[in-house]
Amino acid sequence: MGSAVLSEAISAIRDWSVTDSKESRSAKETAFGSLVFNDETQQARLPKAVYHALRRTITHGEALDNSAADAIAKAMKEWAVEHGATHYTHWFQPLTGITAEKHDSFLTPTADGKAVAEFSGKELIKGEPDASSFPSGGMRSTFEARGYTAWDPTSPPWLLKSGGSVTLVIPTAFVSWTGEALDKKTPLLRSMEALSKQAVRVLKIFGSTAERVVTTCGPEQEYFLIDRYFYLSRPDLINAGRTLFGAKPPKGQELEDQYFGTIPDRVMAFMSEVESELYKIGVPVKTRHNEVAPSQYEIAPVFENANVATDHQMMVMETMKRTAPRYGMACLLHEKPFAGVNGSGKHLNWSMSDDEGHNLLGPGANPHQNMQFLVFCTAVLRAVNRWQGLLRASIASAGNDHRLGANEAPPAIISIFLGDMLTDIFEQIEKGGAKSTKHGGELDTGVLVLPKLPRDAGDRNRTSPFAFTGNKFEFRAVSSNQSIAYPNIALNVAVTESLDYMAGELEKAIKGGKTLEKAVAELLPKVFKENKRIV
Repeated sequence: MGSAVLSEAISAIRDWSVTDSKESRSAKETAFGSLVFNDETQQARLPKAVYHALRRTITHGEALDNSAADAIAKAMKEWAVEHGATHYTHWFQPLTGITAEKHDSFLTPTADGKAVAEFSGKELIKGEPDASSFPSGGMRSTFEARGYTAWDPTSPPWLLKSGGSVTLVIPTAFVSWTGEALDKKTPLLRSMEALSKQAVRVLKIFGSTAERVVTTCGPEQEYFLIDRYFYLSRPDLINAGRTLFGAKPPKGQELEDQYFGTIPDRVMAFMSEVESELYKIGVPVKTRHNEVAPSQYEIAPVFENANVATDHQMMVMETMKRTAPRYGMACLLHEKPFAGVNGSGKHLNWSMSDDEGHNLLGPGANPHQNMQFLVFCTAVLRAVNRWQGLLRASIASAGNDHRLGANEAPPAIISIFLGDMLTDIFEQIEKGGAKSTKHGGELDTGVLVLPKLPRDAGDRNRTSPFAFTGNKFEFRAVSSNQSIAYPNIALNVAVTESLDYMAGELEKAIKGGKTLEKAVAELLPKVFKENKRIV
């Protein structure tokens, strides 16, 4: 980096002020979901019969008739136009690793030379972008061009405000003329339906009345922010996403004093605007903090349906990249932009919940007595061992393979960390039956004015590739720059096969005259013994 460029960068940093880019926003503008055609808006704008038909489609997969689709499209268009929208787009996630969109105007010319805003159910449900230039994984010939986008009613539309324009964004799947998936949403939704079927099958064995199970997730996004002058003076960062040459800084992360440190004003202003924009489009971001490496940070949401969370995660990355230049910075999502310090990952917190609101990976107060939890947990353990190659492939990339195994990143070999409590329970199961559960009790700090803290039954492992963290599994090897669709698909498919196996074994045992308790007591030690090498 030349001395002139360095001097300009330092001057820009010194002279930068939060007030230069920060604009005031009213409470109404920053209201959560104010730019989303969400359940509240649907209920207020749709005829009651149409609203209930849409809810049945979302919750039970029932088909919508044309009249209902037309009513939804009309209400959606009127809501969008009231907010200043002139165009709509079918937003999809092709195999490029980023999102894609083609904007169409609401305006339709009339015979008298004027124009009216129109949007039909047919236009809502189906779009037809040219699919010839999108990757297909070799599934189709290069001359085959037709592709369809299909509205996903389970992920609510939102309004994109960018460049002085407002666009209605409709999440869609993307398939070829012959039905092959050309995107990441289609296989994700298929995998979620397959898992639901097998999970409900297991739940029925335990007497549950649940009819549907969804996978839920909350991805923790790590990223770097560097001054834009520095970024633009480094061709390697611009073209490769990471530095390829140069000297190490005088101070790296030796003291790790950046971690959870005070957030700089300019970074705080950036974070605040990103959060404000994400709140308006319904992304439930919850946490922000400094990460370990210098200039590294994290943003994390609360749990959502895995399909919606995948859409939202793409929106998070796009919003951060779009916002950073307004604060004189560049947002780096590469997994290892700088040598010698921590890289960036995307911890994927994953679980399963039924339609009655129960987290199927919640152990309860006495996990050793919770047969249903132990069956689901064992199924996940078996899935990760049996399909570890698939899980490893789902997070493999040049950038992530450069990150894994160094500077606090998870190792490249997949394994499970269960924690002291669950490890002890499974060891008891292997030896003939679990009789007790370890409890953490209370932690006394030795200071009278401080409260006694409830202590967990075991410590956390922050570098395990796949760790149980209380009521979910955390897939920590996921890379910072990728869509979480592939890891979700891989987990869903692996666990689906495992639940199918567990349900089949239990059904066979019960049909043979064994009680449920006896069937579970015989199955769990067998499965754990066959798969404990992954622990």
